[in-house]
Amino acid sequence: MALGALHTLALVHTAWWPLTLLSMALLVALLDAAPPRRAALLAWCYGVGWLCAAVWWLFISMHRYGGLPAPLAAAAVLALAAVLSLCMAAVGWAYVRGRRSVSWDGLLFAALWLLAELARGTLFTGFPWAATGYALVDSPLAALAPWTGVYGMGAVLALAAAGLAQLARSRGTQWTTLAAAAGLVMGVQASPADFTRPAGELSVALLQTNVKQDEKFAAEHLPETLGWVAQQLLARQADLVVAPETAVPLLPFQLKDYAPGYWATLVEHFQAPGRAALVGVPLGDFDGGYTNSVVGLSAGAAYRYDKFHLVPFGEFIPPLFRWFTEMMNIPLGDFSRGMLNPPSFPVGAQRVGPNICYEDLFGEELARRFVDPATAPTLLANISNIGWFGQSTAVDQHLQISRLRSLELQRPMVRATNTGATAVIDHQGRVTALQPPYTRGVLLAAVQGRQGNTPFADWASRFGQWPLAWLAAGAGLACARARRTATAP
Repeated sequence: MALGALHTLALVHTAWWPLTLLSMALLVALLDAAPPRRAALLAWCYGVGWLCAAVWWLFISMHRYGGLPAPLAAAAVLALAAVLSLCMAAVGWAYVRGRRSVSWDGLLFAALWLLAELARGTLFTGFPWAATGYALVDSPLAALAPWTGVYGMGAVLALAAAGLAQLARSRGTQWTTLAAAAGLVMGVQASPADFTRPAGELSVALLQTNVKQDEKFAAEHLPETLGWVAQQLLARQADLVVAPETAVPLLPFQLKDYAPGYWATLVEHFQAPGRAALVGVPLGDFDGGYTNSVVGLSAGAAYRYDKFHLVPFGEFIPPLFRWFTEMMNIPLGDFSRGMLNPPSFPVGAQRVGPNICYEDLFGEELARRFVDPATAPTLLANISNIGWFGQSTAVDQHLQISRLRSLELQRPMVRATNTGATAVIDHQGRVTALQPPYTRGVLLAAVQGRQGNTPFADWASRFGQWPLAWLAAGAGLACARARRTATAP
């Protein structure tokens, strides 16, 4: 469990990525000395430590803001980690059962690791938070992102970890696996760095409202919050103004009763040429259903983006779990889904691709917008509210996730958030402007749009993550064949 917790440090302190490699190598060494059942238990414990250390802040959302009793909230976090770590238990068991030839063991471990991370990121709508690749945004393996995406990066690190364990086991005589991982990374680094080209510049104003979650929907705080958001939207002269998720936290009929003329004033202001805004707001009503949405304001046609990938328990209620969500105080907790492949929001010559909070964990879903490079977004806009998790590592972790999406797709990402991290990320995953977290303010910056597709955007837009799954399955079959050959009389 301690090794699993060590795995997560680079999700916040990205320069510490070698610790992730070390923790994985030590896990392989433990598995090498264990029988199958014990290996499954060891890998499961590693996964529990990894996920508990990564997403402990879920306790804050459930207990402090959701009103769930502390013991039950802690138990829920532990239960989530325990269930998701069954994928890791399968890795431990299958690795020990399948390993026979040192020259193939590293490939087997990497293939199983890749399948486990794909399963965790896909099954039951997926929960890929803290996937290994997010620890590598400032490592040499970041060069793999536009080729393989986040899961491929994690698989190559798993290959390197197995190679380190082999070196220790063979007293420095077995370099094959480690050399293969290093050669792959160096080969990719020697390839062209940019698959995309500039597509013009856009000035942006990114609002960070810094509203505490327990005050966000409180009637006594709404006038001040709504007034500040409107003031900043009307005052900024940037090409694009972006307000965070549920910056306007009322459904349309509630806002009409609470602040008459609010939307009419904003719509009229942004009818002037050269002005555009994206504003996070829930839309719909309690009878017909409601969505977590972004409204686009400009002189062009009306624009609306509805969140597609909803957060389990927070934004939709899984079957048989209504009793659990009813124990918490979560306003607007059962949203309807939007479309998977929405159009972009046109701003001048740019095409802005919005995504809301949790959605930027799913690179294969964002990649669907890149099937046709001529209509693909030239920049991405993440609109988030991490206020549910207090002043925790969730803010830093989510920033690394957005950086990885920029690396995969080679698109800049602008982030407008409630409490942080409000930032501008360039197409190489570098943070070029940052509003200090947990402060109210407006981040002004210029963004260089990009056009053209990365290899990841090309294959993921058409096939999702299936090519990686096929590759991992093929590698596993090759290892099984090598095992049969090695054990044949």
